Order: sequence, then C-alpha cells, then structure tokens
Amino acid sequence: MTRKLFGTDGIRGQANAEPMTAATALQVGMAAGLQFTRDGGVHRVVLGKDTRRSCYMLENALASGFLAVGMEVVLLGPMPTPAVAMLTKSLRADLGVMISASHNLFQDNGIKLFGPDGFKLSDETEAEIEARMENGVADDLAAPERLGRAWRLDDALGGRYTEYCKNTFPRDLTLHGQKVVIDAANGAAYRVAPEALWELGAEVVPVGVDPNGYNINKNCGSTSPEAMCQAVVTHGADLGIALDGDADRLIIADETGKVIDGDQIMALIAGRLADAGQLKGGGIVATVMSNLGLERHLASRGLELVRTQVGDRYVVEHMRKHGYNMGGEQSGHIVLADHATTGDGLIAALQVLAVRAATGKPMSELGHQFEPVPQVLKNVRFSGGQPLDDDGVQAAISDVEARLAGEGRLLVRKSGTEPLIRIMAEHDDKAVVGEVVDHLAEVIAGAA
Repeated sequence: MTRKLFGTDGIRGQANAEPMTAATALQVGMAAGLQFTRDGGVHRVVLGKDTRRSCYMLENALASGFLAVGMEVVLLGPMPTPAVAMLTKSLRADLGVMISASHNLFQDNGIKLFGPDGFKLSDETEAEIEARMENGVADDLAAPERLGRAWRLDDALGGRYTEYCKNTFPRDLTLHGQKVVIDAANGAAYRVAPEALWELGAEVVPVGVDPNGYNINKNCGSTSPEAMCQAVVTHGADLGIALDGDADRLIIADETGKVIDGDQIMALIAGRLADAGQLKGGGIVATVMSNLGLERHLASRGLELVRTQVGDRYVVEHMRKHGYNMGGEQSGHIVLADHATTGDGLIAALQVLAVRAATGKPMSELGHQFEPVPQVLKNVRFSGGQPLDDDGVQAAISDVEARLAGEGRLLVRKSGTEPLIRIMAEHDDKAVVGEVVDHLAEVIAGAA
C-alpha cells in the first residue's frame, strides 16, 4: 500500500492549507481512532502539541474525530514529542498524537502518531489509516451513547515526564557547579527542560522560553543555534543545549560557543556506553547523512555504524529489529532505546552532561571525538515535477559518483517534508566536495 498523506515524519504542511486543515485533521482523528480501537473496554488517546498558534485548531479537530469514534481524549497541552510517546505507554493509551512541525517555523504544522507501545507507526499502518480515510468512516461512527469525552490534565503529567528524564541521569553524579544554557526554541519544552536541569543542580541560563504562538524556532533552537552559542559566551557557561520545537533533537555548544552536531554527540555517548559494556548490537544505527568520520572513528574502536534512510523512525525500526540500543541522526535526533522509544533531546543532553560530570573535562574536548570528513550540503528548491528523474540529472549524478568512488560519498534525495532536493557529498579534499555539489545543484536547478 502506498502512502500519499504521510511522509518521512507523519503528516506535515502549511497550517490551514491541505493537508493541515481542520477538515483533514478531523478525518485523521476518526480514521486513526478506528485503526486503534479494540473490541470492548475503554479506548484512550493522549494528545500533545507544541506552541504554534495553529495547534489550537488542529487539537480541537483531532479531538473531535477521536470523540466521534468513541475514544477518550487526554489533552496534554504543550509537551515534547518524546513525552507524548512516553505517556502513551505509561497511561495505557491506544494511541498517542503529537501536533508539531518539529524544527519548522510557525507557519507549518504536522501530526505524528504513536502506537500503544510508544513507537512511531510503521509505513504499513499509516497506509491503512489513509485507506480508511479514502473509503470513508461514516458507517463506523459511535452511537450517541458511545461518544467519547475529553479532559485536560495539568502540569502533573509534565512533572511525570520531568522525573522520568531526571531518572536517566546517574544517581552518583550531580550537575552542581555546571552552568548550562538551555534553548527551548520557544517550543514544547520551554517549561520542562529548564526545570529538569535546575532540579538536578545546574545553574540554568534559559533561552527561547517565551512562546507566543509565532516565534517557535525563530532565531533560536537547534536549527538556529547562534543565540544559544552567544549566551554561552556571554554568561561564561560550561556548555549550551539547543532543542528544536518539539524537543526530540538537540545541538550542543562547547564553552567557546562552538557548535557540536549529532554525529559528535553520538560518538561521545556511544563511547561511554561501550566503555561500560552497555552498548548493544556492536555499534550504533545512523542514517546516510552521518559523516564518514563517525564511521571511521567507530571502526577504530571495533564498533560498527549501520546506515538507514533519512528519518529517525527508520533508525528506530532497524534498532528494534536488530537489537541495537543506540542510534540517531547528524541533525541531533539521538535515540537511546534503554530510556526512550524515539529521539529525546533532553535525555540525550543529560547523558552528555553525565559524561562531563564524571570526567570533569571541558565540552570542547568531549565534543571533538573525531575529525569530520569535509562535507557539503546544499538544497535546491523546485516547484513541481520530478527533477531527479531527468536524464541529464541522472547522468551528472553517475559522473560524480564515479569521481568519488572509494574516497568519498554522495547522496542526492528528495526531502520528505519540503519541496527540496537535498545534495550531500563527502571527500577528504574539501575543494572536490564543493566543486561536485555546486555542479550538481546547477544541473538539478536547470531541470527543476
């Protein structure tokens, strides 16, 4: 079954335009509710959101859909995506839903679905939900006496998630004496992230904790870490942590304000787990975007880097199937299966802070686990069609692959969330990388 509505990470688009309209959200609620309704008993869905203005519209539409098929709806309010995943399982819900467009600006929004086990849905299940929407659900609506009910839960559940995260931090360590900048991207973790760090003993410098519905990810957060980096330098902090709008990813800055990406973070945490005999699977799972330097670094330690297609859900699927307990993405999704079912920026940050607390080493040292291979990324926007199917584009890609063979890597792919063609190339010679990426971008732009 082919999916049309769901993409790499749920459903996403511009708010109040298809597919992110109230009408479609209502249909998603009804179809997804029916997909996860068992015979008999209470059927429950937990519904969280980030801080975008459009979340109010989509929250009410989704809730109405779930109520129409007889489900109880637990409204969590602003809550990180990993908190929704955790609470879905903790509250014995049939389904978890997060309304968020992750690192995108406020104009966009999205819908992410989690099964009762707290994991993101498979491609197959998403396709089945789409089929229900296409076939119509009118005949399956609940009778009047079977309609669901909804209620909001207060910050007690936020406290439950905060305590859960804190319990992943080693009990014999403390954050006392560490000054930490935390940038919550004016998003879903604007309360829980600073609170968790402060309760563990850190001196906290908050950034991006004043959401107004329009400023999520705007000049802040993991995709715009400049504010976090500057705050580290200004306040003389030991490190900075920047989350994205739904707090399922992070980027770190060392004490000099230099950015540390997800590949270096994975190398650091994987090394700690390996030293403790706690790394399962003989390595970690990452995507095709992770730097070749990470692969070489892990190999030098006798560890393997397994690559999947882009998307943390594919990383998690491979981890579950093959027995790995760690994986992630260069962009900052870090999945620690011993603690969470999806990427969790706060939990990953606490593991980094634990290494620093245990070793006393500066973040500038801990954050440079390997020398990255020169890598260049470039996006080419297109307005329609399939530019990657163009014969000239395919010939250019083949030529570049032949040039890099054995000494580098090339990845050209269509974005799963935006109308972009993403080009990535790696090679030990930086000049070669820049040259081939610029050439491909020019060819693709001509075909777009």
